[in-house]
This record gives sequence, C-alpha cells and structure tokens, in this order.
Amino acid sequence: MILLNVALCSWVGRSLFFFTVFIISCVLAFILINFFRSPKRIFTGDLENLLVAPADGTVVVIEEIFEDEWFQEKRIQVSIFMSLFDAHVNWIPANGKIIHSSHQNGRFMAAYLPKSSRENERSTVVIERPNGEQILLRQIAGAMAKRIVTYSKEDQDCRINEQLGFIKFGSRIDLFLPLNSRIEVKMDETVKGNKTIIAHL
Repeated sequence: MILLNVALCSWVGRSLFFFTVFIISCVLAFILINFFRSPKRIFTGDLENLLVAPADGTVVVIEEIFEDEWFQEKRIQVSIFMSLFDAHVNWIPANGKIIHSSHQNGRFMAAYLPKSSRENERSTVVIERPNGEQILLRQIAGAMAKRIVTYSKEDQDCRINEQLGFIKFGSRIDLFLPLNSRIEVKMDETVKGNKTIIAHL
C-alpha cells in the first residue's frame, strides 16, 4: 500500500486524485490492522461456572430453539455478529474438552441474517464441561469472509483464555447453551471476547 502511494505520487504528483487515493488507502489499512489484531486479554473471574464471550461484536440473537444438528433438543441460542471493525480472533468460552470439531461448506450471505446459521460456511465445535454438560459453538462465515480457521481439535482439553480460532472478515458466532443457563447479556449489547460474561452455567 505504501509502494502504491509512492508510485502514484511520482506518477500524478500531489493532485486531488492522489490525496483521495491516499486517504482511502489509509482508511483501508487501519481497518485491516484493526481486524487482524489479537488483543491480549486474561479473564480472571469464575473459570468453572461462567461462559465468556468467544468474540468481540454485537449480540443479535437470544432465543430458545430446537438444535437439530448435534443435540436434537431445545437449547438457548446466543449469537454474536462481528463487523469489519471488530477483532476477529475467537476464544474458548468455557473450560472442558473438545469432543467434536467439524467444518461444513456453504454460502457466504450476510452473517447477521438468521438463516446464515444453517446455510453459510461454518465450523462447529462442541465442548464438554467437567460435569458432562455440553456447549456447542459455531463459527460462521459472512458475506466477505472466505476462510474460517479453527485451532481446536477433537479430544483436546480447552480452557478459558485460550484461542479457539479466527474468522476472516465480517462473520458471526452462535452459541447453543443448556436451557437452565442464566443469560447475562441483552439484545444489541456490545460484548468483548474473553471478557464479557455471556451466561452462568
């Protein structure tokens, strides 16, 4: 980007066109740097009974649904939409063990749409807590996202403060929690990954 601006300046000089391109390129560079950052955060609360936000973003869904891909039962779904301005690193939301990890190909529609949860490209991770309780987390690609990275593997122990993966560009994370979970966030609330408490389990 720097080389492009230098080359453009030498070609057209310090014209209005050059300054327009320069400003646009600076904004794009800021968005990319902001997007790919990996904030250093350590959660120091109750590590055994809390579920922590797995990503930065905005809560767009809190509802009771029938989860038919893994649990085949009713669950509370909490979804977090990540815009281009959010860091897109994902964290482990609860202590336990990874008992399932899979990837499904799909579409790339806008991640804030409800049907993106089932139709978009996605990765699914199921964490079993020490008490046997299971939590499903789904990384969902968005309209611009073309790659989902999941670091966690099956049969791997996992803990809060560890990174789960990364979704490149606008995307979303769905959480499917037991019905007796006490949800601590509200619709349209802005949350911080590995910092905001999503629920008491």
